[in-house]
Order: sequence, then structure tokens, then C-alpha cells
Amino acid sequence: MSNFNGFVFSTKFSLDYFNNFKRIYLIISIMTTAAVKNKSAITVKGSADIVCDYLNYGINSILYQRGLYPPENFKTEENYGLNILMSTDNKIKDYLSTVLGQLKDWLAMRRVNKVALIITNVKSLEVMERWDFKVEYEGDTELGDAQVSEKPLKQIKNEIRDVLKQITSSVTYLPLLDCICSFDIQIYAKDDIELPEEWAQAEPANIKNAQSVKMRSFSTNIHKMETIVTYKLED
Repeated sequence: MSNFNGFVFSTKFSLDYFNNFKRIYLIISIMTTAAVKNKSAITVKGSADIVCDYLNYGINSILYQRGLYPPENFKTEENYGLNILMSTDNKIKDYLSTVLGQLKDWLAMRRVNKVALIITNVKSLEVMERWDFKVEYEGDTELGDAQVSEKPLKQIKNEIRDVLKQITSSVTYLPLLDCICSFDIQIYAKDDIELPEEWAQAEPANIKNAQSVKMRSFSTNIHKMETIVTYKLED
């Protein structure tokens, strides 16, 4: 896809604990539409909740594993059969709550095809690392509000657990981030969505001399998510 238009919410975080700035990007792409309600199975909205829960735990784990914040700013939470480090910083929690809250609506409307976590060198503004969470829409989308998934929640959580394990183990091959870094969140979405007032245009974050590693995917049978980390190779 090409000719992206983008939007950015004025929020950004850096490793400098006393100078937290927040930024969230929205970059435009193309998707379709849907909404689902069914009490006996996973609905589109329920599936969007599952995806955003994964992103919340996944992003927090990345922030911890990549050392963007001191270890004492995290606490352990148990989910998916794992102990996951979650930020205790209220600013970060509020930021992610705002981003993921909006994302849930757009996922339920099938307006998003990718979410990206961007890690940038604060001094040079060079993009050091990018985590792409790609979204595909599965099942019979022609069903509209009638579409549901009968996939067992336990099976979905087991798939998510396997991805989170890979995120944790990524520190064994990712280069050390030996500079003060910030993180941004980009959301790639259809260009006809209704935007919050705070969103504005943004550019895709590319990495020079990059290497990518694709991790496992998980699926609710409504949303499928693939996780890919792209990082700058050491000179």
C-alpha cells in the first residue's frame, strides 16, 4: 500500500522520567466495515477487546524488556499463565488506556490494519526499533452484525501466551538500546474514520539497515494478529 495520509495525537514518552511527552500516530490505509452482537460466542467487539488486551500486555512487556523505564516502575501481573511486567506509571497507563480505548472502536469497525510501537533515539531522533502488530479480518464479513466466532477462549489465550513468550525472549537477539529512547504508537487505519480533535498527520517510521523477525500469530477467527519486530543492525 502507498500514498498514506496520517494523523497524530500529541503524546510521547521517553526514558527521561521527568520529561514525559506523549504522542500517538494514526497513519491511513484501507479496510472494510463490520459490527457483531451475539451472547453465545465471541463478537467483533469481544474480539477487539481480546486484541487490545494482548496489545496492553505486549506493549508493557516491550517497555520493560527494552529498558525504556527503570525496573522499579513495573509490577508483576499474572495473565495468560504468565507473570507479565506492567508499568505503574499513571501517565503511561492513562496514555495506553486512551490509545487502546479508541483502537477497540476502530477494530470493531474493521478500520485498522496495523498498530506499530516505535522506539526512537531521543537525541538523534533516529528510529531504533519498530514493533508491528498487523491485523487481518477473518470469517464471513458479509454477515455484518451476525458474525461471531465459536473459537474457545482458552485456545486463543494459549496462542497469545506463546506470542508473549517470544516477546520476552527477544532480548536475547535484539541490540542493546544504549541511548535515551522514546516510544510512539502508530495506528494504520482507513481514511474515512472520524478522528478525535487531537489527531494530526504523521509519517511512517522507517529504519535504515534493518532486520526483521516475525513471531507467532494468534486469531480469534474474527481478528488475526501477527507480531513483527524490526530493528536497526549494529554498524
